[in-house]
Order: sequence, then structure tokens, then C-alpha cells
Amino acid sequence: MAKKKYKFNPDTLSYESVGLTWKSKLWKVVTYFSSSLALALIMVVVFVNFYETPKSKALKRENKQLLTQYELLSKDLNKIEGVLTELQQRDDNIYRVIFEAEPIPSTVRKAGFGGANKYSHLENLNNAELVIATASKLDVISKEAYIQSKSYDEVLELALNKEKMLAALPAIQPITNKDLKRISSGWGYRIHPIYKVRKMHWGQDFTAPVGTPVFATGDGVIEDIQGSKRSRVGLGLNIKMDHGFGYETVYGHLSGFNVKRGQKVKRGEIIGYVGSSGGSTAPHLHYEVHKNGKKVNPAYYLFKDLTPQEYDKMIAISSNIGQSLD
Repeated sequence: MAKKKYKFNPDTLSYESVGLTWKSKLWKVVTYFSSSLALALIMVVVFVNFYETPKSKALKRENKQLLTQYELLSKDLNKIEGVLTELQQRDDNIYRVIFEAEPIPSTVRKAGFGGANKYSHLENLNNAELVIATASKLDVISKEAYIQSKSYDEVLELALNKEKMLAALPAIQPITNKDLKRISSGWGYRIHPIYKVRKMHWGQDFTAPVGTPVFATGDGVIEDIQGSKRSRVGLGLNIKMDHGFGYETVYGHLSGFNVKRGQKVKRGEIIGYVGSSGGSTAPHLHYEVHKNGKKVNPAYYLFKDLTPQEYDKMIAISSNIGQSLD
């Protein structure tokens, strides 16, 4: 029981009981409540900072496990990236070489992700650097794997068309020439027969009498027939064939044609006849091979009807001639 307070009254010369006012009572309540609340807050702060609840312990354990999983995932992605790089090298240097396909440029394989920062929502996380690096690596690997899968689709199509590709290769000589003695000039810098200056010879010359049959060196379509017998410059009467798969062949200085523009022909069919039209100084066939729009050495493809010894002999003869016929 609360003790009563007394106050001395000089008028009555006695002690009288003194009651608390409502303001005093309210102040006491407020003071008591404030003190209790402050004490409770202090206890909560101390408890939170120095003592862990089972839930907080579980969350810390979970965060630690997640961090470990991210580190392991990053290591696994490094291994996958190494395997993918090896697949890319095999694709470019083996599979695509076999099927005469151009390698995929590194600018396409390693193309980044443009635009806004797609990882901005991860920047406020704990260990954000590790999380963002892992997410970025995963995106890059996914993109490279997609490009590689498309490349294998293309290689598969090339494999299915292998028979057509092999038939289309310009792999035989355009003129029957078993002893190889009449090859006049091969690929490389030669002395021009008219201007007597050193000039690049972009093909291979086969000397033969006028009217000698000229054969298609691979399956294809007659892309163009042009020139004039009276012209004394250029390739004169010439035929251009499209073999597909990036290959084209040109047959120049002809005396006549045996085909029409747009006609499909097979390897070994007669398409024209040797002549000396255009800028030619003697009857011969000027023969060119183009790969993906670039002129290449025809000797690299004349292997189907030659033994290794005959091929070496052909290279030696065509290389020793210092002057071309056109």
C-alpha cells in the first residue's frame, strides 16, 4: 500500500493528509512509462548486438552456404568456358577447314552485351562483385554456347552436302594434258609478254592447239559468257562458272563456246575450246579459281586426276616459266 503524505497546517496545529493532483499522477505515469520504454530499448539493442536468435543464426548459415555455392559455381563456369573454347578451336581449325567453310570471327564469338547495365539491381547486395561477375560470366557462356550450336548446325548441313561439295570442287585439269609438258605459266609474278614488265599472273596457263576441248573442272552453273574474238585485250572469249560453296572458275582466251548462260554442267563436260582471243600471244587457256570472291592459286585444286609425282612435276614446270602468255 502506498504511503500517504502529510502536511503541517499551522492554523489547526495539526498534520493533514495531502492528495496528489491529476497532473502529478499523469507526470508519474509518463515518467514511469518513458523509463520502462528506454530500458526496454537498451535491452533490445544489447540483445540484438551481442546475442543471436536461432533465426538470425540460420540466416547467417544460409548466406555463408550461398557464398560458397557462388564461388563453386564461378569455378565450374571457368571449366565450362575452357571446354567451350576448345570446342570453338576444333570447330574453326578442323571441322570448318574440312568443309571449306570460313571460321567464325572472334568479334562474333566474343561480342559483349550492349545497352544499360543489366546488373544494376545486384549492386546493393553483399558480395555484389562476386555475384555480378558470376552472372556476367554465365551470360557470356550462354551466348557463346548458342553461337557454337548454330555453327554446328551449319557444319552438319555442310556434312550432309559433302557429296555435292566434293563434286563442285574445281579438282581436275581443264585440258587433258597427261605429260604436263605444255603448261606454260602458273600463279605468281611473271613478265608480261607484250609490255615486258613484271606483273601478277592471277591464274594458270595451259598451252594447246586452237580447238582443243576445255572441260568444266567441277559441277556448277554457267554464270556468264562474254568477250569477242576480235578483241585484243583482256580474256577475250571467256566463261565464268559458279560451282557453289564459294567457288567460281574462269576460262579465258577461248575460240568458241559449247554451253549457254544459266546451263548446269557436270565435271568433265566440254564447255568451250582453246583459242587465242583477247590479250593472248599464242593459243592457250587462261584458267582461274576464285574462292569467296578472291583469286587463289588453281594449282592447289588440280589433284583429282594427278598422282603426287605428276602434281609435283606440274608445280615445277609452271613455276620455272618466267613469262606468261597473257
